[in-house]
Amino acid sequence: MHLTSLLTTSALLVSSSQALYFYLDGTTPKCFYEELPKDTLVVGTYKAEAFNQNSQSYITTNDLAVQITVDETFDNDHRVVSQTSTSSDVPSKFTFSAADSGLHRLCFTPSGPAAVSLQGWFSGQDAAKGGVKIWLDMAIGESSKIESDDKNKIDSIVGKVRELNSRLADIRREQVFQREREAEFRDQSESVNSRIVKWTLIQLVVLGGTCAWQLSHLRSFFIKQKLT
Repeated sequence: MHLTSLLTTSALLVSSSQALYFYLDGTTPKCFYEELPKDTLVVGTYKAEAFNQNSQSYITTNDLAVQITVDETFDNDHRVVSQTSTSSDVPSKFTFSAADSGLHRLCFTPSGPAAVSLQGWFSGQDAAKGGVKIWLDMAIGESSKIESDDKNKIDSIVGKVRELNSRLADIRREQVFQREREAEFRDQSESVNSRIVKWTLIQLVVLGGTCAWQLSHLRSFFIKQKLT
Protein backbone atom coordinates (compact mmCIF):
# COMPACT_ATOMS: atom_id res chain seq x y z
CA MET A 1 0.00 0.00 0.00
CA HIS A 2 1.43 3.35 -1.06
CA LEU A 3 2.31 5.68 1.84
CA THR A 4 1.71 9.34 1.16
CA SER A 5 2.46 12.44 3.13
CA LEU A 6 -0.36 14.83 3.96
CA LEU A 7 1.79 17.67 5.28
CA THR A 8 5.27 18.19 6.47
CA THR A 9 5.35 17.53 10.17
CA SER A 10 6.89 20.88 10.86
CA ALA A 11 3.67 22.46 9.61
CA LEU A 12 1.54 19.94 11.45
CA LEU A 13 3.27 20.42 14.82
CA VAL A 14 3.67 24.17 14.81
CA SER A 15 1.76 24.48 18.08
CA SER A 16 1.16 21.64 20.49
CA SER A 17 -1.68 23.60 22.06
CA GLN A 18 -3.94 23.44 18.98
CA ALA A 19 -5.60 20.32 17.54
CA LEU A 20 -5.37 19.87 13.80
CA TYR A 21 -7.27 17.47 11.60
CA PHE A 22 -6.82 15.73 8.26
CA TYR A 23 -8.72 13.30 6.05
CA LEU A 24 -7.97 9.74 4.91
CA ASP A 25 -9.61 8.00 1.98
CA GLY A 26 -10.65 4.43 2.78
CA THR A 27 -7.88 2.34 4.27
CA THR A 28 -5.09 4.35 2.64
CA PRO A 29 -2.56 5.37 5.31
CA LYS A 30 -1.27 8.89 5.77
CA CYS A 31 2.23 9.51 7.14
CA PHE A 32 4.15 12.38 8.63
CA TYR A 33 7.90 12.83 9.11
CA GLU A 34 9.65 14.55 11.97
CA GLU A 35 13.34 14.99 12.76
CA LEU A 36 13.66 14.37 16.49
CA PRO A 37 16.69 14.84 18.74
CA LYS A 38 17.74 11.98 21.01
CA ASP A 39 15.67 11.45 24.18
CA THR A 40 12.86 13.69 22.93
CA LEU A 41 9.49 12.85 24.45
CA VAL A 42 6.48 12.86 22.10
CA VAL A 43 2.90 12.66 23.37
CA GLY A 44 -0.01 12.62 20.95
CA THR A 45 -3.79 12.40 21.25
CA TYR A 46 -6.06 11.63 18.32
CA LYS A 47 -9.70 10.89 17.54
CA ALA A 48 -11.05 9.22 14.43
CA GLU A 49 -14.44 9.89 12.82
CA ALA A 50 -16.11 8.24 9.83
CA PHE A 51 -18.34 9.90 7.27
CA ASN A 52 -22.02 9.09 7.81
CA GLN A 53 -24.16 9.07 4.68
CA ASN A 54 -27.44 9.73 6.48
CA SER A 55 -26.28 12.75 8.46
CA GLN A 56 -23.73 13.82 5.86
CA SER A 57 -21.24 14.43 8.66
CA TYR A 58 -18.31 12.78 10.40
CA ILE A 59 -19.17 10.81 13.54
CA THR A 60 -17.48 8.36 15.89
CA THR A 61 -18.42 4.71 15.39
CA ASN A 62 -17.32 1.29 16.61
CA ASP A 63 -17.04 0.21 12.96
CA LEU A 64 -13.90 2.30 12.56
CA ALA A 65 -10.44 1.55 13.93
CA VAL A 66 -7.17 3.38 13.41
CA GLN A 67 -3.68 1.95 13.68
CA ILE A 68 -0.82 4.31 14.43
CA THR A 69 2.78 3.28 13.84
CA VAL A 70 6.02 5.14 14.48
CA ASP A 71 9.16 3.97 12.66
CA GLU A 72 12.77 5.12 12.88
CA THR A 73 13.63 5.61 9.22
CA PHE A 74 17.32 6.04 10.06
CA ASP A 75 17.42 2.57 11.66
CA ASN A 76 15.99 0.33 8.92
CA ASP A 77 12.43 1.42 9.78
CA HIS A 78 12.69 0.10 13.32
CA ARG A 79 9.17 0.28 14.79
CA VAL A 80 8.86 1.95 18.18
CA VAL A 81 5.06 2.32 18.34
CA SER A 82 2.27 0.13 17.00
CA GLN A 83 -1.20 0.46 18.47
CA THR A 84 -4.78 0.22 17.25
CA SER A 85 -7.76 1.98 18.78
CA THR A 86 -11.48 2.06 18.00
CA SER A 87 -13.23 5.29 17.13
CA SER A 88 -14.64 6.84 20.28
CA ASP A 89 -15.67 10.17 21.74
CA VAL A 90 -12.75 9.76 24.15
CA PRO A 91 -9.48 10.57 22.33
CA SER A 92 -6.78 7.91 22.16
CA LYS A 93 -3.21 8.59 23.21
CA PHE A 94 0.25 7.43 22.20
CA THR A 95 3.64 8.21 23.71
CA PHE A 96 7.21 7.46 22.73
CA SER A 97 10.71 8.73 23.30
CA ALA A 98 13.32 9.05 20.57
CA ALA A 99 16.09 6.57 21.31
CA ASP A 100 18.44 8.32 18.86
CA SER A 101 18.44 11.45 16.79
CA GLY A 102 16.98 11.07 13.32
CA LEU A 103 13.93 11.08 11.09
CA HIS A 104 10.78 9.41 12.44
CA ARG A 105 7.73 8.41 10.40
CA LEU A 106 4.26 8.53 11.96
CA CYS A 107 1.53 6.73 10.01
CA PHE A 108 -2.24 6.49 10.53
CA THR A 109 -4.08 3.60 8.87
CA PRO A 110 -7.90 3.24 9.08
CA SER A 111 -9.65 -0.13 9.08
CA GLY A 112 -13.12 -1.55 9.60
CA PRO A 113 -16.46 -1.33 7.74
CA ALA A 114 -16.65 2.45 8.25
CA ALA A 115 -13.27 3.02 6.58
CA VAL A 116 -14.73 3.55 3.12
CA SER A 117 -13.55 5.57 0.16
CA LEU A 118 -15.86 8.44 -0.67
CA GLN A 119 -14.54 8.46 -4.21
CA GLY A 120 -15.81 4.94 -4.71
CA TRP A 121 -19.05 5.04 -2.71
CA PHE A 122 -20.39 8.57 -2.66
CA SER A 123 -20.19 11.77 -4.57
CA GLY A 124 -20.40 15.35 -3.48
CA GLN A 125 -18.29 18.01 -1.84
CA ASP A 126 -16.87 15.58 0.79
CA ALA A 127 -15.67 13.13 -1.83
CA ALA A 128 -12.42 15.04 -2.22
CA LYS A 129 -11.78 15.00 1.52
CA GLY A 130 -11.96 11.31 2.38
CA GLY A 131 -14.16 8.95 4.35
CA VAL A 132 -12.18 9.22 7.61
CA LYS A 133 -11.38 12.33 9.60
CA ILE A 134 -8.55 12.33 12.14
CA TRP A 135 -8.18 14.94 14.87
CA LEU A 136 -4.59 15.11 16.05
CA ASP A 137 -2.86 17.02 18.84
CA MET A 138 0.82 16.46 19.57
CA ALA A 139 3.29 17.78 22.10
CA ILE A 140 7.03 17.35 21.63
CA GLY A 141 9.58 17.61 24.41
CA GLU A 142 9.33 18.26 28.15
CA SER A 143 6.73 20.97 27.67
CA SER A 144 4.20 22.36 30.07
CA LYS A 145 1.58 20.90 27.73
CA ILE A 146 2.73 17.34 28.49
CA GLU A 147 3.02 18.09 32.17
CA SER A 148 -0.49 19.58 32.34
CA ASP A 149 -2.00 16.65 30.41
CA ASP A 150 -0.49 14.15 32.84
CA LYS A 151 -0.77 16.24 36.01
CA ASN A 152 -3.95 14.57 37.20
CA LYS A 153 -2.51 11.10 36.64
CA ILE A 154 0.73 12.04 38.39
CA ASP A 155 -1.17 13.55 41.32
CA SER A 156 -3.27 10.38 41.56
CA ILE A 157 -0.16 8.20 41.55
CA VAL A 158 1.53 10.43 44.14
CA GLY A 159 -1.57 10.21 46.32
CA LYS A 160 -1.60 6.42 46.07
CA VAL A 161 2.11 6.27 46.90
CA ARG A 162 1.57 8.46 49.95
CA GLU A 163 -1.33 6.26 51.03
CA LEU A 164 0.83 3.16 50.62
CA ASN A 165 3.63 4.79 52.60
CA SER A 166 1.17 5.64 55.36
CA ARG A 167 -0.11 2.08 55.45
CA LEU A 168 3.47 0.80 55.46
CA ALA A 169 4.28 3.06 58.40
CA ASP A 170 1.22 1.69 60.24
CA ILE A 171 2.36 -1.86 59.54
CA ARG A 172 5.86 -1.07 60.80
CA ARG A 173 4.45 0.46 64.00
CA GLU A 174 2.29 -2.64 64.50
CA GLN A 175 5.33 -4.85 63.95
CA VAL A 176 7.34 -2.86 66.53
CA PHE A 177 4.44 -3.12 68.98
CA GLN A 178 4.16 -6.87 68.41
CA ARG A 179 7.92 -7.30 68.91
CA GLU A 180 7.72 -5.34 72.17
CA ARG A 181 4.78 -7.49 73.32
CA GLU A 182 6.66 -10.62 72.30
CA ALA A 183 9.76 -9.50 74.23
CA GLU A 184 7.64 -8.70 77.28
CA PHE A 185 5.88 -12.07 77.08
CA ARG A 186 9.25 -13.82 76.66
CA ASP A 187 10.66 -12.06 79.73
CA GLN A 188 7.59 -13.01 81.75
CA SER A 189 7.81 -16.61 80.53
CA GLU A 190 11.49 -16.82 81.46
CA SER A 191 10.78 -15.33 84.88
CA VAL A 192 7.95 -17.83 85.53
CA ASN A 193 10.07 -20.74 84.31
CA SER A 194 12.93 -19.60 86.57
CA ARG A 195 10.59 -19.46 89.56
CA ILE A 196 9.18 -22.90 88.74
CA VAL A 197 12.70 -24.36 88.58
CA LYS A 198 13.66 -22.74 91.88
CA TRP A 199 10.45 -23.96 93.58
CA THR A 200 11.02 -27.44 92.20
CA LEU A 201 14.58 -27.46 93.57
CA ILE A 202 13.33 -26.25 96.98
CA GLN A 203 10.69 -28.98 96.99
CA LEU A 204 13.33 -31.58 96.13
CA VAL A 205 15.59 -30.32 98.95
CA VAL A 206 12.71 -30.34 101.46
CA LEU A 207 11.56 -33.78 100.28
CA GLY A 208 15.14 -35.11 100.49
CA GLY A 209 15.57 -33.66 103.98
CA THR A 210 12.23 -35.11 105.06
CA CYS A 211 13.15 -38.54 103.72
CA ALA A 212 16.56 -38.38 105.50
CA TRP A 213 14.95 -37.32 108.77
CA GLN A 214 12.35 -40.09 108.51
CA LEU A 215 15.03 -42.71 107.80
CA SER A 216 17.12 -41.45 110.72
CA HIS A 217 14.08 -41.53 113.02
CA LEU A 218 13.12 -45.03 111.92
CA ARG A 219 16.69 -46.26 112.47
CA SER A 220 16.73 -44.81 115.97
CA PHE A 221 13.35 -46.36 116.66
CA PHE A 222 14.48 -49.79 115.49
CA ILE A 223 17.66 -49.55 117.60
CA LYS A 224 15.68 -48.61 120.69
CA GLN A 225 13.30 -51.47 120.12
CA LYS A 226 16.29 -53.78 119.58
CA LEU A 227 14.89 -54.91 116.27
CA THR A 228 18.23 -54.74 114.58
